[in-house]
Parts: sequence; structure tokens; C-alpha cells
Amino acid sequence: MNENELRALRIANQQLSTSHFETPEELVSWFGAVQAQDYYGSLWGIGLRLRNTTQAAVEKSLTERKIVRSWPMRGTLHFTAAEDLKWLLKLLAQRVTNQNAFRYRQLELDEEIFNKSRKNIETALAGNKQLSRPEIYKLLNDANIVTYDQRGIHILGKLARECVICFGVKHGKQQTFVLFDEWISSSKELTKVESLAELAKRYFQSHGPATLQDFVWWTGLTMADAKIGLETIKTQFESADFNGHTYWFPRPKNILKIPSEVLLLPSYDEYTVAYKDRSAVLDPQHAKNNDTGNGIFHPPIVIDGQVVGLWKRAINKKGVHIEKILFRELSSQESQLFDVSAQGYANFIKSIYLQ
Repeated sequence: MNENELRALRIANQQLSTSHFETPEELVSWFGAVQAQDYYGSLWGIGLRLRNTTQAAVEKSLTERKIVRSWPMRGTLHFTAAEDLKWLLKLLAQRVTNQNAFRYRQLELDEEIFNKSRKNIETALAGNKQLSRPEIYKLLNDANIVTYDQRGIHILGKLARECVICFGVKHGKQQTFVLFDEWISSSKELTKVESLAELAKRYFQSHGPATLQDFVWWTGLTMADAKIGLETIKTQFESADFNGHTYWFPRPKNILKIPSEVLLLPSYDEYTVAYKDRSAVLDPQHAKNNDTGNGIFHPPIVIDGQVVGLWKRAINKKGVHIEKILFRELSSQESQLFDVSAQGYANFIKSIYLQ
């Protein structure tokens, strides 16, 4: 396998060429989890992988409780299918909590405070109520549980990992929290080995070609557990060696080539953030540049599977303007394709911003 083949397969499996899915919940389930640290960017990350959808349609899946936002992996926010969140948290959350133990001690957060916080929040949210983060912080502060210096977000994160709360829907500009068991009506029940196998299958089918080290990075699993997951499902996948590493991926149905198009990806997109080694899609010389955000923190422009620059949006009464920050000049054809993708992004958000 060479770099062009690797990029072509990733573009296809990440649903960035031809999407096989109609709904946000189908797509998110296929991935297992989709990075959602940047809320609006993540909606676009889902939308560009579906056929003719809009931001309003993606948010409708959240309102209808088909997908849900929480902290299942690495202590960062992701979207998951609602029925998947509990088994993912059961598999992955305790490791994050253990890693936070020193920070809890620094913040003087102990089990007594966490339990007191849980009782106050459960009482306030009972009966399908939804409260924003500022409202919950006020609730806790009124109960003499101070939320300054990141204490509040660590309390919320721990309770979310324990399946007490998750995100509800947005009220105005504020995200809200709800009780997990009231919001999610049905959850899959898997053993640990079943969970490891299922997560490995979801990762390699949607992100392959990828290495075991990439899988460990994406999930936050121990190497030992990641190996169990891969060993359980690897007969369902092809493997190939490249640059001294073994890559796993679904068997392609036909010879793949990277489509001639320009992709405007959001920050934290799965195409960039989900791999420990990103050198195949982002030239290391650009990754070292602080302006690129290591290909993660700023929305990238991708051509032929490689990051060739960054983009920013500006919205006004006249519409959406996309600014390019390029690592190289675009050809005339690439500039035309960029305009097509920019219009696609405008169409995605227009139901919300351009009424």
C-alpha cells in the first residue's frame, strides 16, 4: 500500500466521497463515535458525509434523541448513537476518571462532593427538565459546592461518565443537560469483550486504513485491551504494511481513487483527529506551524486527501463568505471546486443562519 491508496481508502471509508447513509444516526453509528468538541463544526462534519442534508436536519436527530452528545472517550466530547452511549461509557469512562484523580485532588474534589453534586443535579433535572451549564453551576453554588477553577466542568464530566447526565438539546445559544436514564430510553448491553470487538469493528470500518496505535489513540484504551478488540475482529478486514506499520481496513469493493473535489472539513474532524500519525494527510512541515493547529484545531481544506490550507467563515446579510489560508496556490479547476464546496457549506447552514 502506498500513501495515495491509503488516502483514497480513508476518504471512502470516512464517507467523504460517496456517502452510504441517509440519516445522522446511521452515520454516527457507523463511526461508533464522532468528535463533537466544536459543536457547530461537528454538525457540519456529519452533514458533509450525508446526502443533501442541513444543519437543522442534523440537530433534529439530537432533539429526537437518536444521537446524543457526551464524554465517552479521551475526556473529550463526541456524538454517539443514543443506544451506544452506555456501553461505550462502561468500557472507556473509568480510565479517564482514573487519569483525572490527581486533578481532582488539586481541585479538592472528593467523593463526598461528587455525591452531593449528583443528588442536587438529579433532583433539579428529574421529570425531563433541562438546565444549561450556568444554571447547574448556580444550583451547585447555592448548595455550597463551588464551581470555580474548572471544578464545575469536572463535576459534570464525571457524572456524565457515570451515566447520570448527558447533553440534551440547545436552548438558544446554551447547551443543556438532562438525566441520562430519562433522555435515553434504550441501551445496548454488551460484555467487555463484546464491547472491545464492536468498538474495533466500528473504528476500522470507518477510519481504515489505520493501525493498532491509531485505535489506541482514538479510544484511549490500553494497548492490551485494544489488541483484544482487534484480534477478535481482524478476520473481517484486510491488512497491509506501510512505513513499518500494519494497517487494517475493510476489503474495498473496487479499485478506489480519490475524487476530484475540495473538502472543507471542520476543526477536530475524524479525518484528521482520529489518527496518532497524521503525516499521510498533513505534511509534517505544516503540522509544525502554529497557524495550522496541527491539522486539528482549525478547519482544514483537503485536496487529494491532503491538507492544503485552512478556511474561515464569515456570515452576514449577504450570505456566507469563506476565507482561504493556503499552503500552496490552487489551480483554476481547484478554485472552481472550492467554490462548489463553499456553496455546499452555505446550503447546509442556510436554514439556520440565512433566513
